[in-house]
Amino acid sequence: MNLPAVQEDSGLAGGGDTPVVVARVRRAQGPRPLRLLLLHGLASSSQVWQPVLPLLAPEYEVWTADLPWRGAGVPGWPQRPPDTWIDQAVRQLPGNGADVIVAHSFAANGTLAWLDRCGWGVTSYRPHGHMPRGVVLAAPFYRAAAEHFDWDTISYYLNHFDRILQHGVRVRSGSRLSDEIEHDMALKVRDRIGCHGWMRFFDSYLATPALRTERMRLPFVVIGGSEDFAAFPRDAHALGEALPEADVHILAGAGHFTMAERPRTFADLTNSLIRTVSARNEADDHNPAMEYKA
Repeated sequence: MNLPAVQEDSGLAGGGDTPVVVARVRRAQGPRPLRLLLLHGLASSSQVWQPVLPLLAPEYEVWTADLPWRGAGVPGWPQRPPDTWIDQAVRQLPGNGADVIVAHSFAANGTLAWLDRCGWGVTSYRPHGHMPRGVVLAAPFYRAAAEHFDWDTISYYLNHFDRILQHGVRVRSGSRLSDEIEHDMALKVRDRIGCHGWMRFFDSYLATPALRTERMRLPFVVIGGSEDFAAFPRDAHALGEALPEADVHILAGAGHFTMAERPRTFADLTNSLIRTVSARNEADDHNPAMEYKA
């Protein structure tokens, strides 16, 4: 899907080797509109959200971030944990940051790690404004216990990494390429990500049993695809069970890129969460979105 850019104005000028580039892609009417921040997955970009953008409710302000694991990638990005890059994106937003974060795949795991560290009051990771009041996680990688990982898990994600990336190529191209061309492109993407990038991805997956999800007391929507062979539906269900307040939706016939494969349903679920957050804001604008307990 080679769609035209919709960038309106940037929170950080420039691109190229700039690790995190945020942009407001849509303004909203009203004195205090809720602000959405959209975060893409590994080897993707902010363009992955294009099918969903026109379907989001117009009263909300929408921002995207191009993260350092985008496209060709920014050299050296795996040297730092993904939650540090998520933190940079949130800090670049004006005002009180993001009211709702929508994160896909690798960024979903980075967002969970960021929420975990913020929730424990680590000041270097605390955003400059309030915590988000709601989160949408698409295709997250999650397992509840360390023993749920075995050697077959490592073998699958290492030896089938190119297959997972090929699915992304297919979705972005609108299935217009031959299998051979898709696979060649996937191998090039795999080589750009490199061994350190793959290790950073798998390390974030292995770390999920240690996430203190019970402290993340804000509404979540977890979205998976029934045909996703990267972030399996069972991961989405396991995460939904681990979070205090989460609705899990597995979209029939969809794969890893539900925002592109089922944009209407994805947007409806996101809009529903935003309405929940908006109603809570009106009820008590001073309620914290998370508990900070010692």
